[in-house]
Amino acid sequence: MTEREAAPAAASEPASRNLLLRVVAALVLAPVAIALAYAGGVAWTLLVTLVAIGLFVEWLLVTGLGRDFSVALPGVIALLLSGQYLVTGNLDAAMRVLAVGVIVVALTSGVLRNWAVAGWAVAGLLYAAGAEIASVVLRLDPVKGFAALMFVLLIVWVTDIGGYFAGRSIGGPKLWERVSPKKTWAGAAGGFIASLLVAAGFAAFEIGTTGPLLLLGAALSVVSQLGDLFESAVKRRFGVKDSSQIIPGHGGLLDRLDGFVAAVVVAAIVGFLRGGADGVGRGLMVW
Repeated sequence: MTEREAAPAAASEPASRNLLLRVVAALVLAPVAIALAYAGGVAWTLLVTLVAIGLFVEWLLVTGLGRDFSVALPGVIALLLSGQYLVTGNLDAAMRVLAVGVIVVALTSGVLRNWAVAGWAVAGLLYAAGAEIASVVLRLDPVKGFAALMFVLLIVWVTDIGGYFAGRSIGGPKLWERVSPKKTWAGAAGGFIASLLVAAGFAAFEIGTTGPLLLLGAALSVVSQLGDLFESAVKRRFGVKDSSQIIPGHGGLLDRLDGFVAAVVVAAIVGFLRGGADGVGRGLMVW
């Protein structure tokens, strides 16, 4: 075997190991997430709150504020307290706690001295809080909460999976090479098509109306991919490859959940506008 032939083979080995790690991690984590989502209530809210705290801490690490406990601590406390209120459906109290948390984080991160640094810290708390609130209020709907949450999760998952395999097998022009060198237009299209198949599957099982579900699936797939690009842009801004190494093969929580955060926030907004605070799931799924 020549050196040229050996090089691609050697390069493919890490990629194969990484894919195996991704698959194993997904097979372990996905059933846990689905089970807790089905349980709802305290179990789901606890998971979401812990994940939101992880997102906030990783954001601070990426932006260079991770070792500043005076910034991290008030944000973590705000997320914990908001989770406590969310589990009882007290959205107003959760929002007030988070508003206070944003103010304290802004002050402790030096908003009066450096607006840019404080802005990144506040953005991290708002990012984590948005994921926390949206994920809980979507599930709180007793009628369509679980279906709505599974719809968002599956759309995000198949968008990621379809994009990964379509991008690797087809290749072609890059989607936004400066921000995410590996993502291609073929991958984006593959993820988009996969999301339509999921939406069609929900309609086939009469979990919603075909037309609206296809539009929702398409929109959430695009939003998910934009969320992925947004997180990549933040990491590139600070010269960071992975937000952490907490998930084998996937990096950190930010790396794994960037698309979900964007999609679930948009889904919750749509559901809230159509169904109100008590019917976010119905507002998303019933048309």
